[in-house]
Amino acid sequence: MNKYLLGTAAIAGLLLASAPAQAQMELTIGGHSKNYVGWLDQDEAVGSDVNEFDMVRETELHFNGESTLDSGLTFGFQVEAEVDAGDDANTIEESYIYMSGSFGRVNLGSEDGAAYLLQVSAPSADSNIDGIRQYIQPVNYAAAAGATPGAATAFDYAQDQTGYAEKITYLTPNYNGLQLGASFTPDAGDDLSNTGINGFQTDTVNAPDDVYEIAARYEGVMSNFGYALGAGYIKADDSAAWNAGLDVDAGPFGIGAVYTDAEDVLSPGTVGDTEQMVVGIDYTTGPFKFGASYFDEDADGAGSIDTTRYTGGVIYTAGPGLSFRGSVSQIEHESTGVADLDATSVLGGVQINF
Repeated sequence: MNKYLLGTAAIAGLLLASAPAQAQMELTIGGHSKNYVGWLDQDEAVGSDVNEFDMVRETELHFNGESTLDSGLTFGFQVEAEVDAGDDANTIEESYIYMSGSFGRVNLGSEDGAAYLLQVSAPSADSNIDGIRQYIQPVNYAAAAGATPGAATAFDYAQDQTGYAEKITYLTPNYNGLQLGASFTPDAGDDLSNTGINGFQTDTVNAPDDVYEIAARYEGVMSNFGYALGAGYIKADDSAAWNAGLDVDAGPFGIGAVYTDAEDVLSPGTVGDTEQMVVGIDYTTGPFKFGASYFDEDADGAGSIDTTRYTGGVIYTAGPGLSFRGSVSQIEHESTGVADLDATSVLGGVQINF
């Protein structure tokens, strides 16, 4: 018995001695809290009374673990969660692993695809309100009268039709300002995520199958002008979506424009097409950034809704991780045969990044 225990201990010692050193993974917690107060005047449905003065908030927690091997390979994981009360309460938005090195970067899991990750955005008054993704939405569409876009995030112009569905994404290294990317989302219409013991998803009838994305982005400087140029394309069954954007910076001034065209990528058989045009400008002086944007959307489907939004605002960066924001927006929705919907909002906010 003693000989057996000694032999086992010796073998274990040899295995431990010969095993490669364990990488020390650095764990970090971050995120943001976007807190706003403001005034709103909107068209209301009969019997509805929307608050003129109210508060809105959006908060996320981000968890990241990362390590780099002696070979230069970096690997890690990223998890992002919504923590505010409401529809997104305690919802995990993103959860994926990644590896990067001289070959580029690979993402595997619930994360945005290449078309969004490399998309160029236009300057904004306040990116939380009129940026590529809208985090703060003052208009109450549930109590609105007239034409409505059907979703509180209808002003997003992000090329993210596959959302956080499980996917594989590859991004090339940055070659003198040029970066390419591609994504593959298997059976995108069946579910947005697959968890370990629940098995493979059931193939839903008439749901979109595999979705493919490609994208390119180039950043450079020419005659003291900095610029970013990008485009992306998504293909799913008989539907498709694409975007093109250009952003130019000259000293403290910035100007940019983005165009998107999307069919119902995750709703095959639905007749619909959405076209968006966004133009933005900004001016930075010291800790202040002044901006303005114009948003135009034509959405055709069961009905046709034309949307325009004008936004102007200012951001004051008080220090690392702290900014104060103010903006004014005018929104107009028009649809044939349906009453128009107009809304005006004035918002002031504090954003903390940690």
